[in-house]
Amino acid sequence: MMRALVIYCHPRGDSFTAAVRDTVLDRLEAAGAETRLRDLYAEGFEPAMSAYEHVRYLDPGANRRDLVRDCDDLAWCDAMVFVYPTWWYGLPAMLKGWLDRALLPDVAFLMPDGENRTIRPGLTHVTRLGVFTTCGASRRLTFLVGAPGKRTLLRGVRLLCARRVRTAYRAHYLMDSSTAESRARHLERVARDVDRLAAGGAARRGEVTA
Repeated sequence: MMRALVIYCHPRGDSFTAAVRDTVLDRLEAAGAETRLRDLYAEGFEPAMSAYEHVRYLDPGANRRDLVRDCDDLAWCDAMVFVYPTWWYGLPAMLKGWLDRALLPDVAFLMPDGENRTIRPGLTHVTRLGVFTTCGASRRLTFLVGAPGKRTLLRGVRLLCARRVRTAYRAHYLMDSSTAESRARHLERVARDVDRLAAGGAARRGEVTA
């Protein structure tokens, strides 16, 4: 059975991003997946790493003491799905802070050692990675700037996962001028993306959808 960790980040319960989240959860349930939802704002997640945490960041015996749930979720899942709004072309501070604090050494990646000069993946059990977002800017402008949010997740986090991780990405651009019709179409596409993501395991590198 697929075990999907859904990381949701939006401060408002009436947002379109919440509708995207609900669509993702509905389709995962329909696929028979077991899910865990992390609603970072609702939980009051603290995104800023403290000096105390930074001091013990490289200590695998101590760095996870305040993040036991997060570390357990990351060890448990074989799929990660991120649902969030793109702000200033990147990740909301809350979500970036979750990556900073929860994707720890010896949890998400392995630090260099005597035999390895660079970090190595620690989430090799994760075979599916989904990213669903909204953007106020156009697709052209987002990619002209470099789409840093997308790159962080689908390049940075992806490199920590299984080598043949299957990915899905879907963004609703021009959200500020969106219509009921454009939003409905987007939710339909999200549903199809999740269905395809859930149907396949590890696959050749490449996104399920652009």
